[in-house]
Amino acid sequence: MDSWLNDLLTQIDEATAKLIATADGLTCKQVSEPSLLSGWTRGHVLTHIARAAEAHRNLLEAVRTGTDIPAYASQEARDTSIENGASRPVAEQVADIERTAAAFRAAAVTTPDDAWKTSVTILHLEPFPASQVVLRKLVELELHHVDLNAGYRPADWPVTFKPLELPEPMRSQATDRMSWFATK
Repeated sequence: MDSWLNDLLTQIDEATAKLIATADGLTCKQVSEPSLLSGWTRGHVLTHIARAAEAHRNLLEAVRTGTDIPAYASQEARDTSIENGASRPVAEQVADIERTAAAFRAAAVTTPDDAWKTSVTILHLEPFPASQVVLRKLVELELHHVDLNAGYRPADWPVTFKPLELPEPMRSQATDRMSWFATK
């Protein structure tokens, strides 16, 4: 496994473990409380993290197999899935994140070296190289951990995450999270 992939997967494993520890500490009532994302509860954020892991895995499966597997069936399907999963109990949310994280990791380690340059896309986003899927997974974990509004802040991001050269829109999203807490 290339060192860049191994490094990012290690960071993803660590970010996943921290996120799961936070989620495990929430009660079912707390999961139904607002997150930092307008209109979304913590349950919406947790469900989105699991569905995004599936979407990222789908992209890696597509480049690995050479088949057309979309990240999400549609924007509507994505939104409906998040809405339907948001009110699940904490234990189900955590199990979903653990399951989808393991499936994502398995897809990443079986992606052939020559597939990482293949262009992929998620819904309305501009195409990007498959190698960015792993980075996007890490960014999803770190940013949405903050979005849970459960004590994790940009100041808690690992020193290995802070200096990453993030392409757009990830760079702006990370900057947004930092600015939310700059005045608090």
